[in-house]
Amino acid sequence: MSGAAISCIRIFRQWQPFRDGTYRCSGGRSAEGFDSTIVEITSRDGISGYGEMAPLGSFYDPAFASGAREAMKELAPQLLGCAASGIEALNRRMDLLLKGHPYAKSAIDMALWDLAGKRSGLSLATLSGGAEGESLALYRSIAQQAPDAMAARAVKYIAEGYRRLQVKVGLDVNEDIARLEAVRASVPADTVLFCDANASWSTAETRRFLMATRNLDYTLEQPCASYEENLAIRRATDRPLVLDESIDGADVLIRAISDGLVDGITIKLARVGGLTRAKLLRDIAITKNLKVTIEDTGGAQIDTAAYSGLLLSTPEHLRQHTVDFHNWVTVSNARGAFAIADGMMALPGGPGLGLAVDPDVFGEPLFACGI
Repeated sequence: MSGAAISCIRIFRQWQPFRDGTYRCSGGRSAEGFDSTIVEITSRDGISGYGEMAPLGSFYDPAFASGAREAMKELAPQLLGCAASGIEALNRRMDLLLKGHPYAKSAIDMALWDLAGKRSGLSLATLSGGAEGESLALYRSIAQQAPDAMAARAVKYIAEGYRRLQVKVGLDVNEDIARLEAVRASVPADTVLFCDANASWSTAETRRFLMATRNLDYTLEQPCASYEENLAIRRATDRPLVLDESIDGADVLIRAISDGLVDGITIKLARVGGLTRAKLLRDIAITKNLKVTIEDTGGAQIDTAAYSGLLLSTPEHLRQHTVDFHNWVTVSNARGAFAIADGMMALPGGPGLGLAVDPDVFGEPLFACGI
């Protein structure tokens, strides 16, 4: 058997409480932390790669933590003995074995990239296209509260060094207008603002918001749930428009480009199935000169290093921003030097994800299989 063959897969769980308390978004949905699943894949020569997947509750995406773990348990034994370096072939095998459920495949795919980097001595950024620059712009999301509370949170994040803020809207339009106005008035004029409705508005509500805020500087993110609703909004406004929840695969991205729908996209690893599929979407977006954000639905150091490494290999002029999820939570799952200053983040050096992971901190695995 080749030294690169997969010999063992272990699955762990880690609860990651939010540093700033309850996270709220549209529709009264909330979460207290990330329920993270961590996958360790070891090749026959003893090298291990790590991946992570953590949904934002069970309400944000069509994903939930316990479902992901059960799917991973089903997939893992059927990957043993396969060549770990054949990442695309392994993705095709996972699709053959389990229809859909991309979120359940994301951590496995991420662990394979980490393992490939360690075996080759190359960083994820190098493997996925080559790093451009040394750091990434960060944004901080302001969860939904009363306007004055959101303004206070914005001031706090500016004091912490963030220069880009995402204002969560998507509830009552009049209150959302007040939220944006309060945040805009509380931060420096050069602060970049995004307004994210998380697909909660109707077209009528979106139009009302746009009319009332036409004199404010911000980018609108995923106002409506359906593709057709967002296309109607695109045709009615010249406001920059970014889609997030709608971008779940190459087909919809190609359609959005053809329709002139988007100025930028947000790619989430768990939504599309991992780094391999995210890289495909990223590369399509690059060919059409679209702004790109790469992030995920949640996690700590392992996940942050993965999506940030892929974004670092995106052309610098097309990079929008990303998040430092490991700073959202009160626990860690790896050691790595994420240098953050003036709203920018530099990534750990070293091969793969550039992290040192000690699986013993997670306790006993929920599941293990090997040959």
